Amino acid sequence: MTELASRSPSPLRPAADAGTLDGHRVELTAYCYRMLGSAFDAEDAVQEALVRAWRALDRFEGRASIRSWLYRIATNVCLDMLEGRSRRAMPMDLGPVGRAGDPLAPPLAESTWIEPVPDGRVIPESADPAELAQSRESIRLAFVAALQHLPPRQRAVLILRDVLRWRADEVAGLLETSTASVNSALQRARATLSAADVTDADVLEPRDDQQRVLLERYVAAFEAYDMKALTTLLHEEATHSMPPFPMWLAGADEIVAWMVGPGFACRGSRLVPVVANGLPAFGQYKPSGPDGELEPWSINVLEIADGRIIGVTWFLDTARLFPLFGLPERFEG
Repeated sequence: MTELASRSPSPLRPAADAGTLDGHRVELTAYCYRMLGSAFDAEDAVQEALVRAWRALDRFEGRASIRSWLYRIATNVCLDMLEGRSRRAMPMDLGPVGRAGDPLAPPLAESTWIEPVPDGRVIPESADPAELAQSRESIRLAFVAALQHLPPRQRAVLILRDVLRWRADEVAGLLETSTASVNSALQRARATLSAADVTDADVLEPRDDQQRVLLERYVAAFEAYDMKALTTLLHEEATHSMPPFPMWLAGADEIVAWMVGPGFACRGSRLVPVVANGLPAFGQYKPSGPDGELEPWSINVLEIADGRIIGVTWFLDTARLFPLFGLPERFEG
């Protein structure tokens, strides 16, 4: 926000300043994250939108609220960024299920993947419990991945109407189209999402004792590398994936076979709790440094349903992700 903060208000500028604009940063980041599937792209998009807004503030006529105006600018930034790009995805979207003993295919480019986002970047601290639950649900990895199947303008319509609860005429105004076009786009977008069959999962509930105990048991089993204990926590059809590698596995037996086979170097790891995409997550430090020093290895994001773990995604781009999540370069105990 350097440029925003450095400019002096003009007598013609309405009652808004850099702080007013920046006050919308968290909700705009959540919107752009759902649009783009990347925390880093979302932050770039929001920064560009706020700079554009500041530069144009003298011309803001007040016919809509500052918030609506910012969403219009942010939408245009996202649509510009998405033009000509391939959609981001999860490994399950790109190929058939693998086996634990399969050789790893080469890693794919960062731009291939949905990336995790810390809750604090996209959920307002002041959200009430109902809003918090809804916000967490709408940033789940599976939901964000499903959104990427939609053409960009349909994606914007669905997020604005079904997630943010804007009226059809408000969305039409933002996209400079008709209400009928918005309703038609929404109908098509809902049909596409329905066909995608987004898996239900429980969002993080820190006050839920059952969930807390499950996560404590997961940490204990993983850090002890106790596969028998870990198996009792996994749903029999649980999935395991590891971006940037396209490999993914399904089934508790395959996951355990991978962990005692190709993944055996993770033995001795330590986990640090974080929150990503409304889901429980951990920064994993693996004993891969000199003399077994614990070093960053992954952000592990868990999906839980009916008291079992139904999915684990290990995001390996630690050079970018650990700073994003505020995790240190070395395990601090």
